[in-house]
Amino acid sequence: MGHNDFRLEVRFSAPLFMKKIIFLFLFATPTFAQQFSLNEIAKWKKQASQITIIRDNWGIPHVYGKTDADAVFGLLYAQCEDDFVRVEMNYVNALGRLAEVEGESKLYNDLRTRLFQDSIFAIEIYKDVKGEIRILMEAFADGLNYFLHTHPQMKPKLIERYQPWMPLLFSEGSIGGDIEAIALTKLKNFYGDGRDPADIKDMNTNDGSEPEPKGSNGFAIAPSKSATGNALLLINPHTSFYFRPEVHVTSEQGLSAYGAVTWGQFFIYQGFNEHCGWMHTTSQADAVDEYLETIIKHNDSLYYKVGNTKKALLKKRITLKYKNGAGINERKFTVYYTHRGPVVAKAGDQWISFRMMQEPLRALTQSFQRTKAKGLVDFKRVMDLRTNTSNNTVYADAQGNIGYWHGNFIPKRNPTINYNLPVDGTNAEVDWNGLHESTETIQLFNPANGWLQNCNSTPVTAAGVNSFDKSKYPAYMCPDVENPRGINAVRVLQRENAFTLDKLIAAAYDPYLSAFEKLIPSLLEAYTEQSKLNESLKSKLAEPVLLLQGWDRGYGANSIPTTLAVYWGQELRSRIIRNDQSDMIDEIINTSADAKLNALSKVIDELQRDYGTWKVAWGEVNRFQRLTGKINETFDDNKPSLPVPFASASWGSLASYGSRKFPGTKKMYGYVGNSFVAVIEFGKRIKAKSLLAGGENNNPASPHFSDQALIYTQARFKDVLFYKEDVMKHVERKYQPGD
Repeated sequence: MGHNDFRLEVRFSAPLFMKKIIFLFLFATPTFAQQFSLNEIAKWKKQASQITIIRDNWGIPHVYGKTDADAVFGLLYAQCEDDFVRVEMNYVNALGRLAEVEGESKLYNDLRTRLFQDSIFAIEIYKDVKGEIRILMEAFADGLNYFLHTHPQMKPKLIERYQPWMPLLFSEGSIGGDIEAIALTKLKNFYGDGRDPADIKDMNTNDGSEPEPKGSNGFAIAPSKSATGNALLLINPHTSFYFRPEVHVTSEQGLSAYGAVTWGQFFIYQGFNEHCGWMHTTSQADAVDEYLETIIKHNDSLYYKVGNTKKALLKKRITLKYKNGAGINERKFTVYYTHRGPVVAKAGDQWISFRMMQEPLRALTQSFQRTKAKGLVDFKRVMDLRTNTSNNTVYADAQGNIGYWHGNFIPKRNPTINYNLPVDGTNAEVDWNGLHESTETIQLFNPANGWLQNCNSTPVTAAGVNSFDKSKYPAYMCPDVENPRGINAVRVLQRENAFTLDKLIAAAYDPYLSAFEKLIPSLLEAYTEQSKLNESLKSKLAEPVLLLQGWDRGYGANSIPTTLAVYWGQELRSRIIRNDQSDMIDEIINTSADAKLNALSKVIDELQRDYGTWKVAWGEVNRFQRLTGKINETFDDNKPSLPVPFASASWGSLASYGSRKFPGTKKMYGYVGNSFVAVIEFGKRIKAKSLLAGGENNNPASPHFSDQALIYTQARFKDVLFYKEDVMKHVERKYQPGD
């Protein structure tokens, strides 16, 4: 079955949270342990016999099935082999049941999730699902359950049986996504009862470390700028390490996708097939809104005002369970909804309701269909489903097309109203008026300059001077500003006229830290112009300032100026404590001369204390280490680690490497940034290279736990084995699920 035969057979209706209100006094059904029946096991064994998994010499699973459903079955089975814990925890989170595993501190994470979705929500949608998507959802559950059956030693933390409706709770590749715009502290302040334990009193607070900007890089190169005349694509998501594994999934029904999959999902999230490739970067295009609701109490009932009318607040009871020592306790919450969505916070006397997309079946369908797109026309048809809410998309294909979509799900709003802040809910004109057609959103195809880029930055520079006129679009479509990575991306892309895969890798790892282009001159000016600088401090800073003055602003493992600059920037950043990364550079520049110089003095003292000298190379400080495979990895200065030349995206490093000190360490260890990285050339045959942080398998005993660590730190890419004849030359293990 080809892509065009894939049919979505379900009715889409009003916001789905309204369906949930029918179940005012029902709670999410628990996922009880169940013994698998002999009929189920026989069915799974039969399907497994149609599936082959080949592990190559890097441990990458190449899954081959007769049907798409076979491929999905095998893909989920293989994921569990590599990291069952992350697969399960992603669904524990999606079910809103983290507190049952991690304790009371996760209650408000669960409440936030359950305001929008729970098992009742998903089951009701699933009842109406027909056609191929239902078969894929069943294959998802069967693959996971067969793994549990064949691995009785693997003890789940919570979920003993997977259900086919579960993907509806996790239908987009990012965990959290739009819902994370709801601050847990504000949610607790609204729904809390004053008896929360100390460990959830200070949620979402700054721990003093430098926050790594969330996001990714995507570059697309047109044939006119390619040495071979073929389009090229860079896939470079920035996530927490080990968040997405590298996989290849193939069927005889036309599926053959390679790339990164989020643990537990049955579609390639960022990747490519032989026809085209897609890279998602986090978007600021406005897909959610907050409303200030004026509350009216009348006859012991609550209402909210819209225009000259009052509407009844809908009320629902949510029961959350949480781990308490060896036992399980419960908390009951009464939550409220307007026609826009749940109430999530309070501002003075007004309540704040929150609206976001809730079309999980359509989103799941779009996520899978994109992996089978056969070119630009096909891909546009998939984008017309308009459920990719948190992402921009950078695209390239075998026909030589390159493209860029800024957002995808964008509600129609009153363009005269500012939606950057919560809007007045009493004004009926603030409500959404359907969705913008895909063609009405910001899109760029085949620009004359021959390249496209997005680094979570403004689309105004996506194609350099060949971008678009921002004034022609509503402000809510393009609130994004430029960032240091975006500046760097334009610089590296416009200087090359004959890209190859290796040159594209070199561009993606260009060492220039564009943020310091402004920051270092501000420091030098402070040092030169500070007439009151005492002789002792002037002498102390003289050599460090001289090194920074002569620095080329490029990172390097042997670079002392990189250490000084990053430590200095982090020190000033910690004093500012802002959440808006786009303002960080200007905020640092605007600090006083005394603040800049005192920060550098503190850095000198810190390095001298920790290393015996302030002349410390960046690679000595900035390290890669993988020890345990835990979701929250631990680090140890006394155990082996590798030097890393890359730096934080905060400073403009295209190769993002977020590192910091951890309890008990003097060195900084990476935990977020470049994870899966790939470059692809689309010609008569796919040519591609890839890299993964650490390795494919999460078990420290596996040879693939850290076999990519060294090449990761050196940006030495491995060849992608896309065609089966190439895979067969590098077979480490060939087997069927259950072997």
